[in-house]
Amino acid sequence: MAAHKIAHATLKGPSVVKEICIGLTLGLFAGGLWKMYHWNEQRRTRAFYDMLEKGEISVVVAEE
Repeated sequence: MAAHKIAHATLKGPSVVKEICIGLTLGLFAGGLWKMYHWNEQRRTRAFYDMLEKGEISVVVAEE
C-alpha cells in the first residue's frame, strides 16, 4: 500500500510577544480610565469643600 500524504493544518501556539503587547495595551487603557475617574472624583470633592468653606453650601439642614 502506498502511503497517502494528507495536508494537515498546522496549529501554532499563541504568540508570546503579541499576547504581551495586547495585555499591555489593554492594561494601560483600563488604567487610564481608572485614573481619569479618580481625578474627576478628586476635583468634585475639592469643589465641594471649597464651596463649604466659602459658605455657599451647608451640610446642616436649615430649620424653618
